Amino acid sequence: MLKKEKKCEICEEQELEEKCTTCDDKVAEIVEKNAELVEEIECSNEEKLEKRVAELEGELACAKDGFLRKIAEYENIKKRIERDKEEFIKFASEKLILKVLEIQDNLVRAVEASKQTGDFDSLCKGVEMIAGQFEKVLGGEGVVKIDAVGQKFDPYKHHAVMSEISGEIEEDTIILELQTGYEMKGKVIRPSMVKVVKNS
Repeated sequence: MLKKEKKCEICEEQELEEKCTTCDDKVAEIVEKNAELVEEIECSNEEKLEKRVAELEGELACAKDGFLRKIAEYENIKKRIERDKEEFIKFASEKLILKVLEIQDNLVRAVEASKQTGDFDSLCKGVEMIAGQFEKVLGGEGVVKIDAVGQKFDPYKHHAVMSEISGEIEEDTIILELQTGYEMKGKVIRPSMVKVVKNS
């Protein structure tokens, strides 16, 4: 009976060893498969990363090219604007000059006519008309005369070159205009040369 029991124990041990061996083999197989799977995943991730890096490098090169093109375009526009500005400044007074040339033509005609006729009165009338024409041209450009005689002296608009004592007229009143002053669109471009009352 004891022998039979011992025999059974030995059989169980053998079976257990066989099972353990089988388990070890299975574990080794699983580990090996897992290692292969990890390697595949790593390779796959590396390929994806390399692909993404290549894509980003392409996008960067495209953006850089676009940026350089924009800079070149900006420089061309800047040069063109500068050229147009110079051209505008160069010929800005062209319209005004054409109007002044008309006045010049009329003045020459008036002088020639007076030479032929010897009529001084006609010459004076002609010059007055031309002066009126010239004043109209100036007005069209926003140029107007500065009021002077009878006005209170204004250092921004008037330039006093003479003074006179007068008990009847208020201090700093302009009594004589020696040269007409002008404003252009509200800005004084030439002050009037005047004589003012100075009682003190």
